[in-house]
Amino acid sequence: MPKRELMKGNEAMAEAAIRAGVEAYFGYPITPQSELLEYMSRRMPQLGRVFLQAESEIAAINMAYGAACTGARVMSSSSGPGVSLMSEGLSYIIGTEVPFVLVDVMRGGPGLGNIAPSQGDYRQVSHAGGHGDTFPIVLAPASVQEAVDLIYQAFDLAEKYRTVVIVLADGSIGQMMEPVALPEYRPLPEKRPDWAVTGEPGRPRRRLTSLYLHPEDEEVVNLRLLKRWRQVEANEVRYRTYYLDDAEYIVVGFGMAGRVALSAVRMAREEGLKVGLFRPVSLRPFPTKELRRLAPKAKAMMVVEMNSGQMLDDVLAAVQGQTPVRFYGRMGGMVPFPDEVLEQIRLLVKEPPTLDEDPRERWIAHMEQMLTPAS
Repeated sequence: MPKRELMKGNEAMAEAAIRAGVEAYFGYPITPQSELLEYMSRRMPQLGRVFLQAESEIAAINMAYGAACTGARVMSSSSGPGVSLMSEGLSYIIGTEVPFVLVDVMRGGPGLGNIAPSQGDYRQVSHAGGHGDTFPIVLAPASVQEAVDLIYQAFDLAEKYRTVVIVLADGSIGQMMEPVALPEYRPLPEKRPDWAVTGEPGRPRRRLTSLYLHPEDEEVVNLRLLKRWRQVEANEVRYRTYYLDDAEYIVVGFGMAGRVALSAVRMAREEGLKVGLFRPVSLRPFPTKELRRLAPKAKAMMVVEMNSGQMLDDVLAAVQGQTPVRFYGRMGGMVPFPDEVLEQIRLLVKEPPTLDEDPRERWIAHMEQMLTPAS
């Protein structure tokens, strides 16, 4: 059995990237991911690899872009405001078709917000990840161990599809300490891929760019990216299910919200309620077909998030009105407790929603009542 070590999430993710063979890291400190950068600042020079703290997130992503064009395994990390600054560079990287891994440790927002855990970057990275027709792969861990495993896999996915892979973890994952089994060290690649720009003598000249001034050329590139993304959709959908064999009600949650929801589902099971959990791990590609297949078997679904319902829209699109959907979320850095979610599960079973119920309206009314001080 692999040896397990007690590690903070940010440091465990950094070590996982090192063991996956990351050769260059460029970043800028922003809480709650700063420990990842600090860990890299110690370990990367020890191993003779590249670490550079840039003057800004904009500088960091463009340095990463240049390094990725050489075929090296390259990574950065940030949080919501920093990822916003990086979005132009992310689009350039995707448009140039080079591999790159980014870790986004989410914090409360919008705006400067706070440094508390949140899931408010869901839409930012899974529905955007850069301007234009961009398709980053987005993976969401629910534990430190899963974060380690997903980062190790992220480099393989980035290289396989020559694209950006974003590991989307909220501040809880980055800051908590859990026992993890670290993967083996991979050898660094001995040769660069054929497409890489390396400056080696004797090789044919290569040109990597995301600039296509003629629309006809840009359209060809966009079609190539779309066809590659269709391969991702066919092969890289990831999700976890719990207690769905006989479930009459299904809770859907990702990351830490999914983990909290699992505790609530287990408590509901102890009360005899036939409830299960569906936890998306790949947020892009989203497990649409799997949820659509489950929808007719459920009397109702409930989406749990640490935002105002950003994944809710994807669930509603997947379900296509086959079963009613309810929503429960906490915002601004608030993490729901299992007891809160359990109470919502009880209400889901006792007072099931109808197909014409607006999940957000009901939730907003509940939040206003909960947050309004008693007179």
